[in-house]
Amino acid sequence: MSEDFVLELEHIRKEYPGVVALKDVTLQLRRGEILGLIGENGAGKSTLIKCCSGAVIPTSGKIKINGKEFDRMTPQLAAENGIAIIYQEFNNVGELSAAENLFLGRPIRKGVVIDRKAMEEEAAKAFAQLRIKINPKELVKNLTVGYQQMIEIAKAIQQNAQVLIMDEPSAPLTTNEVESMFEVVELLRSRGVSIIYISHRLEEIFRLSDRIEVIRDGEYVKTLITDKATVNELITLMVGREMTQKYPPRKPCISDEVVLELKNLCGNGDKDINLKLHAGEVLGLGGLVGAGRTELAELLFGAKPKESGQIIYYGKEINPRSPREAIDLGIALVPEDRKRHGALLTNSIKNNINMPIYERISKASVIDSRTEHATAEKYRSDIQIKCPNVHQLVKNLSGGNQQKVILGKWLAADSKLIIFDEPTRGIDVGAKYEIYKLINDLVESGHSVLMISSEMEELMGMSDRIIVLAEGEMTGELEKEQFNSDTIMAYASGIIDQKEAMK
Repeated sequence: MSEDFVLELEHIRKEYPGVVALKDVTLQLRRGEILGLIGENGAGKSTLIKCCSGAVIPTSGKIKINGKEFDRMTPQLAAENGIAIIYQEFNNVGELSAAENLFLGRPIRKGVVIDRKAMEEEAAKAFAQLRIKINPKELVKNLTVGYQQMIEIAKAIQQNAQVLIMDEPSAPLTTNEVESMFEVVELLRSRGVSIIYISHRLEEIFRLSDRIEVIRDGEYVKTLITDKATVNELITLMVGREMTQKYPPRKPCISDEVVLELKNLCGNGDKDINLKLHAGEVLGLGGLVGAGRTELAELLFGAKPKESGQIIYYGKEINPRSPREAIDLGIALVPEDRKRHGALLTNSIKNNINMPIYERISKASVIDSRTEHATAEKYRSDIQIKCPNVHQLVKNLSGGNQQKVILGKWLAADSKLIIFDEPTRGIDVGAKYEIYKLINDLVESGHSVLMISSEMEELMGMSDRIIVLAEGEMTGELEKEQFNSDTIMAYASGIIDQKEAMK
């Protein structure tokens, strides 16, 4: 093999009881390049990078770093040989300063005493090298997510990382923070650091990477030169089939029946919201971060109290004071953070799907286990949750299948109005299509959907109408034929207010 490669994985296989996570994966990373690593949820990307760090030991295969061969890796060996991983969940300690986090586990000492001044000076140098402005004395809990990520990157570089593996680094970041992260990534490449960049966002892969490796179902598929690859080609390689449409076609199904009407609704930071949602309609809710979209969802779901105005549901005024009341009314919320608020990850699929209806399927506090199992199996089949059985823990499912479990529980609860808050965040292209198809199936069967999305293309591709919010107020409403990204952004940024424009 060429000495050009700083990291080589050869025929990596990883078996778990009853599951083969990686079948035969080969990867080669050149010095000073960015290699995009892509694949659907469950393709084996996370297992593969954990083999690099020593967190997972391959069943077979070889790992080479700078030509030196290892039949197994340990976290210590990986660090000693310049391998570092930036996971989605950071390892920072909020109550410590930025400098203390940078030297976590390896403080600078003067004799037996920790030399905080020296750590702060070294931290300032490290941050300056990455061209980022972080006060070394600031507690990490007071920093934005973007700055917390930069501390993780600085920590890796401080430990002389030659290979930096970044797992969905843009997922928790705002648009401005993503741009700052891109600048740091490109700076590191220019300094000879090799980077494996994992992302579901193909536009990022095309912007940053030199080559792209695709894996599917635990197997190596192909490596492409980025400049010569196309989006459609990558999607086909990822999902194993050609996808001619990003958004599945939907039959016309909107009726005149008004399921939800808001009249001058105020509360949770929102002011004077007026809208109507019809049966069989997908109503998109657009806006920038902090526009009040999630806040509106919380009001409707009873998670936060309204201050004034009316919520009219199927012609009757309601005032849900808790999620339980909203659920009983047939209102469901699929939240943005499915891992924290949407599913019980350490419980089974069966438990999660039946969670809202246990009271209904129990007598004298005894659960009807036959009904419980049948309900879980029904929705597992209906919405095609990919799993060995309904006893599988939700934490072991891919992001797309976790989203399906959350939807399954609301269907089991007979919900009529379903609010999706960022329905495809962190989900790969193939799984996105499946979620879109499920949304279509919902509205075609008479449900109504309120869909919050920060992805402009998704918002326009899936919505029948779009309501735009800015700073807690409605600034625009667009019919399908009026959809235009520039207009939506103008409403979202407050440059144009439709109400003012119509005066």
